[in-house]
Amino acid sequence: MAKSRNETTSARAASAAGKVLRDPRASAAAKTAAASALAQVRDKIK
Repeated sequence: MAKSRNETTSARAASAAGKVLRDPRASAAAKTAAASALAQVRDKIK
């Protein structure tokens, strides 16, 4: 089942994804998944 377009990554998941991207030992697949999650983060309204 595909995600609807209005679903976004939570702040907690985005934080975890950021840690994966900064980890030099993370695999390429893990970094790809993390980047995908971060691409779906909703910007905060200022």
